[in-house]
Amino acid sequence: MGALGRLALWLQVCALAQAASKLWVPNTYFDDATNWSQNQTPCAGGAAQFPADKMVSVLVRGSHLLSDLLLPLDGELVLDSGAGLSAADAGSDPGCGLGASALFLNPDRFSWFDPLSWRPRDEARGLFSVDAERVPCRHDDVVFPADASFRVGLGPGADPVRVRSVSALGQTFTRDDDLAVYLASRAGRLRFHGPGSLSLVPEACADPSGCVCGNAEALPWICAALLQPRGGRCPPAACHAAVRPEGQCCGLCGAVVSLTHGPAFDLERYRARLLDAFLVLPQYQGLQVAVSKVPRASRLRETDTEVQVVLAEARPEVGAAGQLARELLADAELNGAALGILAAALRESGVPTGGGSASGLQGTAPRPGLVGGLVAAALALLVLLAATLLLRRSGRLRETLQKCSHNSIITKTQLTLKNLK
Repeated sequence: MGALGRLALWLQVCALAQAASKLWVPNTYFDDATNWSQNQTPCAGGAAQFPADKMVSVLVRGSHLLSDLLLPLDGELVLDSGAGLSAADAGSDPGCGLGASALFLNPDRFSWFDPLSWRPRDEARGLFSVDAERVPCRHDDVVFPADASFRVGLGPGADPVRVRSVSALGQTFTRDDDLAVYLASRAGRLRFHGPGSLSLVPEACADPSGCVCGNAEALPWICAALLQPRGGRCPPAACHAAVRPEGQCCGLCGAVVSLTHGPAFDLERYRARLLDAFLVLPQYQGLQVAVSKVPRASRLRETDTEVQVVLAEARPEVGAAGQLARELLADAELNGAALGILAAALRESGVPTGGGSASGLQGTAPRPGLVGGLVAAALALLVLLAATLLLRRSGRLRETLQKCSHNSIITKTQLTLKNLK
């Protein structure tokens, strides 16, 4: 790797080490077409209508000519410098249709638990986060735009949302008392709603081996928000037997490497090793990789954790994820003592749904002892099929469906009109 490549890698790793901030994405701007029905803002001489029973703060950045403006019972319009709302005759714009008003969409539709509502401050190329970690974790700093209007649903309120700090409207809160005062104020009530609550844990992750995100209990709500546009269903995977990593809502095509680590393990150093020694190789350029500490799936103690390496590929027929996963197992066996890795395990998705072979099996000759293992696996499969038939005949085989619901709350106060200097 050349000097420029190493510099880019160093900057990428530094960004990862400092990537403890998550930024809120949705807004309630008047000038944002996605906030209006028909995906367009009110045209000149048209009518604009806000939901009468919703509480909302709306930032107006441009100038608009309206024939009618139906305001909510509660909220505020914030006029940016040079912005304005003026009266005009209906139909003054020939391209504006008569009759129907432009409807401002429900401002309560944005949820804290929706992974699509957030983005990290710095994103390293080729890396991603599992769904539970796309939502702010307990050691994250949460940033809302200082000059923006937004509205956030805090969820069902079963447990408080815990983060390191919250920045909103130019203020940064690191103490619960100060945040509680803000949330109870009019500005806070305009922007945060729902029975859920926010709590601050003002400490950064100080463990070199990484810290668990802390969103495991909120995963049902995270998945419900993420999959709501699809009716709660996961999209079909492009492979058989898709793997579902810890913290992910749906299965994916690729592989999961689970690392049992000791006290010498350093998560950032291992990330840098992945980038420097593996992901720079041409055969792995299309892979997306997530690395984080997660609760062990079958933990005996509350403190049982492992490091999860998720290798996702958009084209499962290539088999790059399985190939890299096996390289990581070999690397752990060869360099485990130096890296602080005690053991490594692999899970891998099946063959692509369009046909072909499983990842990494193309042209591979059986190793000594593998045939016996295949025979044993076949016998175990026969026993499993026989047991399944017995369960079906005895009526003891059942399918359980789990449904998640989302609650919202509506509040009302008085509309105000503000001018943003």
